[in-house]
Amino acid sequence: MSIALNAFAAANVFSKYLNYLQPVAILLARLYVAWVFFASGLTKLDDWESTLLLFEYEYMVPVLNFVLAAYLATAGEILLPVLLSFGLASRISAIGLSIVNVVAVISLEDIAPAALYGHVIWGLLLALVVIWGAGKLSLDNLIKHKWHKQPVSE
Repeated sequence: MSIALNAFAAANVFSKYLNYLQPVAILLARLYVAWVFFASGLTKLDDWESTLLLFEYEYMVPVLNFVLAAYLATAGEILLPVLLSFGLASRISAIGLSIVNVVAVISLEDIAPAALYGHVIWGLLLALVVIWGAGKLSLDNLIKHKWHKQPVSE
């Protein structure tokens, strides 16, 4: 019985120290997803004529005119990752990028499995931010504590 209690106590201590990694892990997840979408937005800006052609003939964005879809996707991929990186309005930014992500997947008739898996991973990481927020290493957290006049360490 004492071996089981010792194992449980050791697991508790281990878990306590792993908790310190949570803010770093969510920050790294935010930065990774932000970079993926930001790089995509930069690619669209780099060759706008090709972007318009892709949106007209390759991406079948439902409901929207291809020019409007190209502008919205590019703006979302440039602005939302910046907000997500800093952890500012992060849940809203993550929801916006999730929409961009879903539209990107449904807009392609034939998507390679590897590309689809990438979108799934990005979607899961964005879901973490939507559900749990940006974490302690974010402007959202700093603003929340300043607004409630609490120490940031809480």
